[in-house]
Amino acid sequence: MPAPRFVDLTFPEVAELPEGTVAVLPLGAIEQHGPHLPVSTDYVTATSAAEAAVAEVAEAGAAPVVLLEGLAYTKSDEHHWAPGTIWLSWDTLMRTLVDIGRSLQTSGITRLVFVNGHGGNSALGQVTCRELRRQFGLATFFAHLSVPGDQVRDVSNPHELGLGIHGGHSETSLMLHLRPDLVKMDRAVRRVPEQLTAYEQIGFGKPVSFGWLSDDFGPDGHIGDPTTATADAGKVLFEAGVQRLAAAIVEASTFRVR
Repeated sequence: MPAPRFVDLTFPEVAELPEGTVAVLPLGAIEQHGPHLPVSTDYVTATSAAEAAVAEVAEAGAAPVVLLEGLAYTKSDEHHWAPGTIWLSWDTLMRTLVDIGRSLQTSGITRLVFVNGHGGNSALGQVTCRELRRQFGLATFFAHLSVPGDQVRDVSNPHELGLGIHGGHSETSLMLHLRPDLVKMDRAVRRVPEQLTAYEQIGFGKPVSFGWLSDDFGPDGHIGDPTTATADAGKVLFEAGVQRLAAAIVEASTFRVR
């Protein structure tokens, strides 16, 4: 069963959506991902995961749900130095997301799940969720296909030392599963900032975060070890992420705080 798409509905059909319908909005990015991955990586992973999760929920009849078209251009200024990166300023993206939420509320939709594929959107996404809650009373949720590596320490791949946050093993594996035609494994090289392991408090997935740009770590733009990536590993990551997203959408359809 294909995912039900908001843009395929007529306006009377939108008005007739059941109470509690969850709108799902993928947030991607168009930004450099090293010499081996396309600039569309985050957009591909976010939209693919959101579509699969929405289709699963709809087919099971587990919750009323519609899929919004994904946003390709978001907050990618940490990659501003690289050709191919197209980014919105934080206030432009904030206003865009708030305007989308306002429009959904006007259309009678009161529940919105963001499916984020780019770690650089996370902080702004949390602010957006609260703003939409305050201004328009929306129930808002911010989900990921997998939690970005700069927010939680991923030690599943020992070659990356928990530092594979951008264009490394996981993202490359996902793209080998989803769009192998766009991956250039002959250009993949290991770029792990091992010097960060000397710090106990400051770092990716540690108690104290820090401001960074992707070229702080070298000229290739990626941070991790894509050389170990496989399509099989990507399939496992994708399917597990879709299951979590589908479960989150179902919970979002009835979530109450009191």
